Amino acid sequence: MDLVPALERPLKNVLGAATAKVMAEHLGLHTVGDLLHHYPRRYEERGQLTHLADLPMDEHVTVVAQVADARLHTFASARAPRGKGQRLEVTITDGSGRLQLVFFGNGVHKPHKQLLPGTRAMFAGKVSVFNRRLQLAHPAYELLRGDPDEPGEAVESWAGALIPLYPATAKLESWKIGKAVQTVLPSVQEALDPLPEALREGRGLVSLPEALVKIHRPQTKADVADARARLKWDEAFVLQVALARRRHTDAQLPAVPRVPRPDGLLAAFDDRLPFTLTDGQRRVSREIFDDLATDHPMHRLLQGEVGSGKTMVALRAMLAVVDAGGQAALLAPTEVLAQQHHRSVTEMMGELAEGGMLGGSEHATKVVLLTGSMGAAARRQALLDLVTGEAGVVIGTHALIEDKVQFHDLGLVVVDEQHRFGVEQRDALRGKGKQPPHLLVMTATPIPRTVAMTVFGDLETSVLDQLPAGRSPISSHVVPAADKPHFLARAWERVREEVAAGHQAYVVCPRIGDEEEGTGKRRSAEDDAEKRPPLAVLDVADQLAKGPLQGLRVEVLHGRMAPDDKDAVMRRFAAGDADVLVATTVIEVGVNVPNATAMVIMDADRFGVSQLHQLRGRVGRGAAPGVCLLVTEMPEASPARQRLNAVAATLDGFELSRIDLEQRREGDVLGQAQSGARSSLRVLEVIEDEEIIAEARQEATALVAADPDLTGLPGLRTALDALLDEEREQYLEKG
Repeated sequence: MDLVPALERPLKNVLGAATAKVMAEHLGLHTVGDLLHHYPRRYEERGQLTHLADLPMDEHVTVVAQVADARLHTFASARAPRGKGQRLEVTITDGSGRLQLVFFGNGVHKPHKQLLPGTRAMFAGKVSVFNRRLQLAHPAYELLRGDPDEPGEAVESWAGALIPLYPATAKLESWKIGKAVQTVLPSVQEALDPLPEALREGRGLVSLPEALVKIHRPQTKADVADARARLKWDEAFVLQVALARRRHTDAQLPAVPRVPRPDGLLAAFDDRLPFTLTDGQRRVSREIFDDLATDHPMHRLLQGEVGSGKTMVALRAMLAVVDAGGQAALLAPTEVLAQQHHRSVTEMMGELAEGGMLGGSEHATKVVLLTGSMGAAARRQALLDLVTGEAGVVIGTHALIEDKVQFHDLGLVVVDEQHRFGVEQRDALRGKGKQPPHLLVMTATPIPRTVAMTVFGDLETSVLDQLPAGRSPISSHVVPAADKPHFLARAWERVREEVAAGHQAYVVCPRIGDEEEGTGKRRSAEDDAEKRPPLAVLDVADQLAKGPLQGLRVEVLHGRMAPDDKDAVMRRFAAGDADVLVATTVIEVGVNVPNATAMVIMDADRFGVSQLHQLRGRVGRGAAPGVCLLVTEMPEASPARQRLNAVAATLDGFELSRIDLEQRREGDVLGQAQSGARSSLRVLEVIEDEEIIAEARQEATALVAADPDLTGLPGLRTALDALLDEEREQYLEKG
């Protein structure tokens, strides 16, 4: 984080080329500063040992344990036919469990001499299973007591009361990283402090050099706590300053205020709505209209529960801008979604979407679709409608960002499912306005407040947490197909019952099924032996049509179908000409078929919590109650089953997103914003450190308002440069 000369020094100048190369390639560490910010994952106390009983399979682990016994065996093999092959088996223990180490061939001599019963050491290797027992084959190890050959050396380096264990790789064991840290630790005295002194002292935080020494070489647990408290503030504060500066810069940009006419397109649209808006929709619309009326660009995040009517709110904002003489663009992440949005917007608008056509209303405008796979003639016409201003509303995919696309007067950009778009794409679309257009970002995945502050911190947030009237409750149940096969049979009966009652159903599968060998995501060979490949749409559709759903009209939908075919399937399903749609997650967002009341999700354990919640939101969109069945073969005690039980137990997306975040590494949830080994969040935990993030945001906002250029804070400026340098994949990229 601190790019000052001593900390800027390349590791190859300090540690030697070979070690530096491994650190760069496997851990993304290039400078002394990078290494000092590679913190221990946890600490072992000398009197306490790792729980061998809890070792994860197929992962690279570091354990501290004691040798219980060591035996040398000879055996015959192709290489050593006369029974001269040697195998050393060492059993280590930590009180909670035992683990077998195995060494072969010439590799047995050194460990045979060193790993005597009673010896304590750190061992590192990949956990595998042999004869139903956990083992480490040829682990690297480091003795934890003075060795006669290297007097005092090992003891000295582990003199601390706590042994730091670092995130390591097969190429570089934890203790080698520890020794490298030991080498560069004196440089911490030159670390430039990013926190303003008043803030640091006001909060009783230790200095940065002291925090770095305490996190790498703690004497006590209190040292670790001091260090972590300080380093969490660094991460939260530097990030919030970056976001506050972005908000500040955006607020300086000029924008054209867009105020709807009292008797224009928006009023005409509201008059023909067959239902009344919810209080939440009115409140959020007011927030948006207030922003649109100002002379700097709106930057707002609209997050809402599945089915809370976000599209309606966004459409009203778009119509308000068209009313005021501008154009509005809705950017969708996939062609299927763009087509669905286009279909639902034109249906909702009716004759108001027929600008310039016979039968169009006097307030009408044109609504055009622009995607990559359109025919040349249709595309030319769409581009023409945009540049002349004939089309007030355009809905499209990334195709909207291309250079050829020009607008008459772009006033509002709505981005659907934000986490799939990066800042660059937002900026490219913004650049198409004569002045920066207003920006509304919609996300259907409810995000805990702290994540919103961390990932979308440059946006103001509006939340829709109320379901429109007429939406029915959805009941969800886990179907344990392996433990109770009759439950699965009952699930298909439920589908038949729904169809018999005049309704329709979805069956969702993790993959398509026509992938060529080698293109599907393959796991390791051991993994494949244990786990069958995920169920596929084409296979399941075939089995259902011939088996439990025989006689029903079963259709298939997946992402690799031609756009026209997808569209035709969706139209048939929406019109009620198909009973069951077997699909991949292409139906996750935006599909609206009120008559669909049942959903069966196969291999539900292979989907994330928020994805399951999203999928479930496709049923129960009409007056009849919805049912969602989560089919899994995972055993009852597994974390995957607990995750599914959580989804079945609540319909509250915010609650589920918290569970999701607690169960997974934050990096997964924060998506690209935290990608790569150099994730900028090392000690900050988004859910647990909610208070720190909220306070850091306040402090950062006040600081930037008073001194946008951070003139008096060289350490903070340096830390920001490090956070935002190109090589770190622009951390604020929200890809």
